[in-house]
Amino acid sequence: MKIKIAVLGAGRWGTHLVRNFASHPDAQLVAVVDSSRERLTQLKERLNLNDNVVLADNWQSIQSQIECDAVVIATPAVTHYSLIQDALQQGFHVLAEKPLTLDAAECQQLSDLARQQQRQLMVDHTYLFHPAVEQGKAVVQSGCLGELRYGYAARTNLGPVRQDVDALWDLAIHDIAIFNTWLGEQPVQVQATGRVWLQRQEGSVGAGLTDNVTPPALLKEQDLADFVYVILTYPTGFQAYIHLCWLNPDKQRRLGVVGSQGTLIFDEMQNDAPLTLQHGYFQQSGDVFTPAGLRREVIEIERREPLAQVCDRFLQSIRDNQPVSVSSGWVAAQLVNILSCLSQSLQQGGTPIKVPQLAE
Repeated sequence: MKIKIAVLGAGRWGTHLVRNFASHPDAQLVAVVDSSRERLTQLKERLNLNDNVVLADNWQSIQSQIECDAVVIATPAVTHYSLIQDALQQGFHVLAEKPLTLDAAECQQLSDLARQQQRQLMVDHTYLFHPAVEQGKAVVQSGCLGELRYGYAARTNLGPVRQDVDALWDLAIHDIAIFNTWLGEQPVQVQATGRVWLQRQEGSVGAGLTDNVTPPALLKEQDLADFVYVILTYPTGFQAYIHLCWLNPDKQRRLGVVGSQGTLIFDEMQNDAPLTLQHGYFQQSGDVFTPAGLRREVIEIERREPLAQVCDRFLQSIRDNQPVSVSSGWVAAQLVNILSCLSQSLQQGGTPIKVPQLAE
């Protein structure tokens, strides 16, 4: 029996979700909802969707007209809470685009509601299903890097620029999720500084600065930062440094964990070898440190689309009636909690913020 799926949102990411569920042997795409009729028409033609798939610009108007088991939500983050709450109350399983919501308490409420309704709530943290991330976790936890020292990541590109969240909320969640997974722990303190060029509120500019630059100490809650620099501090003292920007044409998708014996690098831009282990350490003679053991090792990974794995795991969780622990509502709440603390630091010009622990 195929699981009947409705997708809400046919934008850039929603299109990929529609493509995956439309072609999955265990799923039946029954509806796609988007406010733009033109976008729906283009999507149907591009993906050659079956005529039986309902195309609608209003979800409420078709709920009673279709048979549906699960709802996939790929709408702006500010709309997530009400849409997910309604879907769960109607008895639908839910797969939601990240972030689950923009508030950790709301994420916890939705997780509790899913348990009460005995429905599955999964969040599309796609990178957690990337074979390089899965294999990288095994490498880090094997101990072959030696003493872990620090981590770094860069996630930059020229767009897409969002109007509902800033670069922090749009981009950082990926690298935070990877670091948390590889290290097996959550940060206890965070810091963030940033700049706004494209979408700033009136009165955000400080004295002596040009009209196009907003200093970090004067960022307002409504400002959408284009550039953000993040520092995560973990219980062991390990720190991760993340560079985020959506107006830099130097596209980077690179993350590394540095240890005393080498560095594990996940570079998404290297299609042939996205996961590598750069071996190397110092030999000391008196006050002299000499590099030794330098060699590059390519870590073999499976070739599969991460989003396809997300969709498959969601369908499997419905069949088994078991949550996907790696990307559950609880995991989403933890990530949103961290992002909320980073936003607080960003608005305070980089003040270190302690991350409160959530009660599960």
